[in-house]
Parts: sequence; structure tokens; C-alpha cells
Amino acid sequence: MDQIREAILSGDRTPETYSGIAVPGSYRAATVHKDEVDMFEGLSTKEKDPRRSLHVEDVPTPELAPGEALVAVMASAINYNTVWTSIFEPVSTFGFLERYGRTSEFAKRHDLPYHVVGSDLAGVVLRTGPGVTKWKPGTEVVAHCLSVELEDAEGHDDTMMDPQQRIWGFETNFGGLAELAIVKANQLMPKPAHLSWEEAASPGLVNSTAYRQLVSKNGAHMKLGDRVLIWGASGGLGSYATQMALAGGATPICVVSSPEKADICRAMGAELIIDRSAEGYRFWNEENTAQDPKEWQRLGKRIRELTGGHDVDIVFEHPGRETFGASVYVARKGGTIITCASTSGYLHEYDNRYLWMNLKKILSSHFANYREAWEANDLIDRGIVHPTLSKTYRLEDVGQAALDVHRNAHQGKVGVLTLSPEEGLGVSDPEKRARFEAEINRFRDA
Repeated sequence: MDQIREAILSGDRTPETYSGIAVPGSYRAATVHKDEVDMFEGLSTKEKDPRRSLHVEDVPTPELAPGEALVAVMASAINYNTVWTSIFEPVSTFGFLERYGRTSEFAKRHDLPYHVVGSDLAGVVLRTGPGVTKWKPGTEVVAHCLSVELEDAEGHDDTMMDPQQRIWGFETNFGGLAELAIVKANQLMPKPAHLSWEEAASPGLVNSTAYRQLVSKNGAHMKLGDRVLIWGASGGLGSYATQMALAGGATPICVVSSPEKADICRAMGAELIIDRSAEGYRFWNEENTAQDPKEWQRLGKRIRELTGGHDVDIVFEHPGRETFGASVYVARKGGTIITCASTSGYLHEYDNRYLWMNLKKILSSHFANYREAWEANDLIDRGIVHPTLSKTYRLEDVGQAALDVHRNAHQGKVGVLTLSPEEGLGVSDPEKRARFEAEINRFRDA
């Protein structure tokens, strides 16, 4: 592994160099274990600690299949799906691996007693399997985390509709929180040359998810002038939605939970901010059994105060159960509630009168297809959208990094160094970096 790291740090990107490096028989990775899926039985979700379930250990390097690439991973990041995997909620991910393993001979590799997790990476292609022509060893890449087989007609209009679409590192094995990772070639995208490894690794999943959910024709299809309510606007998903709203000529109304998170939104350029903790919104009673419509009304009134009397065209919804009733209420007549994730609970409750009698729409969104991910990555590459990376851990501390996300102690994305020995490495275009330095630092300083 030292030879791989040294080649990458040298700046040498010739295919011959990487083709001449021997692939190690094992590598370090963050894993969960199949024989520990019951370790948190009887505990509430908040009591479950990823530091107990996530292991950093050596695992065998798997065989490379046709159409795949082996990537030397310099940095990765924590997404909420890694938290779900680590606390075995809502189900153990080993069920995904078992079902995938039954589909083909090569898929059997994924059905193991351990699961290498992680759905983001930035690194360098080390090897490619048969049939790969676009990507060469030595190429700097980031990864789109949708894994598709594309053997079914349904997937050829929108790969998110492929019956065999899976999230790499969550519903497949050999994910990005590791020194090596295996991805399909149609997951690869160019690494933005002005970013460090950890900065480049952090946007992938959330940036693409926000793009499909808010901008794409498959989502809310935001237009110039729209008013967009964004829950968790400083977080890993919301921070990218906020930037896209601003860049697209919309007006974000940012909902956050602390003054520090409000400052992050201001640093991004947002002006209309609601600190839900400071203003004391309580949409559910203490028993969490019933909602208070008066609190929905109070939120709607506050939005109209900020917007000069207007309701919002789009609600960017991802907390789920905790906020969904309020989201349906505050959208304008004919407005759109676009939903994904449901990090506070999947069983949503809302008053249907406010939906049906006001011709509002609830739309679902889930991750992004390759085209959408490529376009979202291009926004990063062009400096229209910037990484919102707040803290970076080493691979050895991946459990603490996941705990930060689990307990909402993070702001923006949480990065993880894998092969990279320190932060700040990997910038291959310093002139381009200099053009965006102020914006990048402004986001990180916030």
C-alpha cells in the first residue's frame, strides 16, 4: 500500500506507473460484522453507538469483475446511510448483500460476513476490468454511488428506475471508507482539480441527491424566482440545496437548529433564516403522539414575514416524521413538497385537507442517476457549488465520525482520510484553486 500512496503523492498519473504497481492482497477498511447485528437490541436509536459496531481491519482484496474499476481511495466521507448501516437500522444491510449475492457469480463476492461501508470517495484508478475503455489507471476520480446492472429496459430512461439499482457501499460491499474500493466504471467522474482529496470526496452522494431532488426534471424542477423552504439547510444535504437555490436564482428560506448553523447559511449567501430551536417550534407533543397545527400556522406566518407575504413554492423535505405535517401545511397552493430520506422517522403524518383542497403535490426523490450526478459534479468543478466540509477524521476514527453524524453534532459533511496522510493534499490545479479559495475557505470557516 505504501507504493500506491507514494505514486499518488508524487503526482505521477501515467497509466504505465499504476499498471506496474502490484495490487495488494489485502487492505484496511471500515466494516460492520454480520455476527453483531443484534448488538444494539433493546436500545433506542439515539443510544446506539457506531463506535462499537464499526471496525477498522484488514480485508482481502476482491477479484475485479468486467466493467469495474479498482480505486486507490485517498479520502471518503460519512453519509447517513453509513450511520444506518452501523446501527443496523431500519434493517441490517447484510440482507441486501445476501440478495445481491444470489444474482450472479460475480455478485457472490458481495455476500460476506463483513460489510465494507462508505458511499463516497476521491482517489486514483488503479486497475480496470475487462470492457472498461473510458477510464485508465492513474486517472483522478470521484465516485457516483449508484450501482446498476442495466439489463432491464426500465433503467434505460432513468437508471434510478432500474429494478437492480443499488447504493454502492450500502446495498453493495467494497465501499469507499477503505484504502481500496471497487466500483462500476459508470460510477466514475472526474475529480475537480482545485480540490483536496477530502474536499473532493465530500459532495458526491449529498450533492447529487440535492440536485435530483431540487433541480432535475425528475424532482422539483426548481425555476428562477422560486421560494424554497430548506430543512436542515446547513447540513450535509441541505447545504447543497441552499447553494443550488442561490445559484439558480431562487430564494432559500433556511431552517436550522442553532445560531452556529445559521451562520453557515449566511456564509453561503442566504438571508432568510429560521432558527427553529431559538424560536421554539414544537410540531409534536411531548409523547410524540400528536401534532399541533397551531405550530404549523406559526411557522407559515414566520415564512410570510420573511418573504413579504408569500408562501413557499417548494419544500425541500428530508427530516420526515418530525417535520412533514408542517411541510405540507406551509407549501403554497399548488406548491410542491419534495421528499427523501426521513432521518427522523419514516411514518409521516399530515392533514390531507391542506394537500388535496389546495392542489399541492408530494413528490418522492431518491439519490440520482449518472447524468444528474455528472451535472452535480460539474457544478463543483466549475466553482458554482462548493464543498461544505466541516471536519475530517482519520480512518481509525471512523466510528467517532459516524457518531457525529448520528447525533447531528456535525455541520456540513464529515470527511475521512484513508490513504491520504494529511489534509490539504491533492490539489492539482493551484491556479484554479486560487480563483475559488475565498469561497472554499468561507464555507469551511463557517
